Amino acid sequence: MNGAESLVRTLVAGGVDTCFANPGTSEMHFVAALDRVGGMRCVLSLFEGVVSGAADGYGRMADKPAATLLHLGPGLGNALANLHNARKANTPIVNIVGEHATHHRQYDAPLTADVEGVARPMSAWVKTSMDARSVARDGAAAVTAAMTSPGQVATLILPADTAWNLSDGPAPVARPPERAKVPEAAIAEAVAALRSGEPTLVIVGGLALRERPLKTASAIVEATGAHMIAPTSNARVERGAGRVTVNRIFYPIRQALEQVSQYRHVVLIGARNPVAFFAYPDMPSLVMPEGCAVHVLAEPQDDIADALDRLADAVGARPEQAVLQKAGRPDLPRGAITPDTVGSVVAALLPENAIIVDEAINSSGTTYAQTAGCPPHDWLALTGGSIGIGLPLATGAAVACPDRRVVALQADGSGMYTVQALWTHARENLDITTIVFANRAYQSLEIELRNVGALNPGRIALDMLDIGRPDLDWVKLAEGMGVPAARAENLEDLIDLFRSSVGRPGPFLIEVPI
Repeated sequence: MNGAESLVRTLVAGGVDTCFANPGTSEMHFVAALDRVGGMRCVLSLFEGVVSGAADGYGRMADKPAATLLHLGPGLGNALANLHNARKANTPIVNIVGEHATHHRQYDAPLTADVEGVARPMSAWVKTSMDARSVARDGAAAVTAAMTSPGQVATLILPADTAWNLSDGPAPVARPPERAKVPEAAIAEAVAALRSGEPTLVIVGGLALRERPLKTASAIVEATGAHMIAPTSNARVERGAGRVTVNRIFYPIRQALEQVSQYRHVVLIGARNPVAFFAYPDMPSLVMPEGCAVHVLAEPQDDIADALDRLADAVGARPEQAVLQKAGRPDLPRGAITPDTVGSVVAALLPENAIIVDEAINSSGTTYAQTAGCPPHDWLALTGGSIGIGLPLATGAAVACPDRRVVALQADGSGMYTVQALWTHARENLDITTIVFANRAYQSLEIELRNVGALNPGRIALDMLDIGRPDLDWVKLAEGMGVPAARAENLEDLIDLFRSSVGRPGPFLIEVPI
C-alpha cells in the first residue's frame, strides 16, 4: 500500500468521506487511490475557490470535515479567499495539497512554491509529510485538528514521492479534545450583568444559533428582561416556524451604532465583541457604545450548550419561556420586481427544511425577515467578507444534505468570482435553485464610496463600480455549464420559475434584473 492509499483509508475510517477536488500531476497517486478505496465521494470542481467554498458549505451542514484536493502552492493560493471565509465560520476542513517530490524541490521547477507559507494564514494546523510511512499518521492528525473545537482548517502537504512510496498502512484518528466547560466565575459574571437592572444585550453566535441553544437563550432573556441579537454574518442559523427568531446586527455602521446605543452591558455567547467591517472617518471600530461592559460567557470553542443550560438554571429561566416564531408567510406579491418583492416570493414558496445560502449582498433586502415564519430551514451567510462564496457554499450544502432543497440568493458581481460552481451543480445534479440579482453593479461599493467620504466621484471611479458594458447574460452562462436557466422579466415569471424549480430535482438558475 502506497502513501496515497494509506491516507485515503485513514480519512475514510476517520469519517472524512467527501472530497472536493481540483487535482494536478502531483496528486495523481491520491486520485488513483480513490478507485481502490471505497467510501470516499469525490466531487470535481473547475476552480480551487469552488473547492474550498464547497468544503465550507459541506462542513457547516454536516458538522464534520470534507477533504479538499489541491495542486501545489498556486492551487492552494487560488483557494485562500474561501478558506478565509471557512476560518471565520469555524468550519472543519482537511486540505490535502500536493507538492513536488522531496528530491525535486531543490531544482526550483516552475510550480515550486513555499506551500507551508501559503497555507499558514488560513490554517490552524499545517504539516508537510516527509516520507510515505508518515503520511497516514499525519493525515489522522489533520482530521483531529480539523475537528478540534470550534472547527479548524487543517492543511496536510503531500510530496509526490510520499504518495507513491510504500507506507505502513492506515492510521487511527484520535478523538478531538472535548469542548471546555466555562468556569463558574463566567456564569456568575453573566448573571450579575443580567440582574444589574441596566440595559443588557445578549449576543449569540456559533453553535448558540442552533435550535436548542437558541431556545435556551430566548428563555434566559425573557426571564431577565434582556435583549438578544446575533452577529451580522453567521455560519448557520436554524430558524423558521416553531424556532426562535433572532435579528442580526446591522451591517451599515451608523445603523449598527444606533441599534445598540442603549446598552450598558453585553453578554457574549459564542460570539465576539462586534466590530465594524471597515474603518470609517470619525467612526469607532467597536460597535458597542463606549462604557458598555463586555462579559464573555462562552467563547466559540467552549461548550456553549452547557454554558447556556447552567446560566438558565442560575437565573431561573424555564424552557416554556422561550418565544417561538409563529408560522406565517407573506402573500405572493404584485407589482414590480424589487429586492423586497423577490424576498416575498422566496418566503411565500420556500419548501420545508430548505437551506438558504445568502450572498445577495445588498439585494437580499428584507428576505431574512420575511422568511422568519416559513417552515423550519437553515440560513448560511458570508462569514469572512470575501465575496465569491455563494455558489460554492450552495454546492457543499447540497452535497451534505441531498434530501434538502438549497436556495442560493446570489449577487451578480460576487457570483462571477466562482461562476465555475454552476458546472459542478450540473455535473452532480444538485438540488439547488439559484436566484441571481442582476443589478449590473458592485452596488455595495457605491454605498461604501460615500461612507468613506470619497466625495464627487468622477467617471473613472464610477466605471470601477459598474459591471455593465457588456451586460452579463446569466442564462447563457448557466446553460453553457449545463444548468437550465431562465430570466424573470416580471414577478409572474419569477413566481412560476421559482415554484417549478423547487418542486423538481436538479439545479436551476433564475436571473432577476434589478
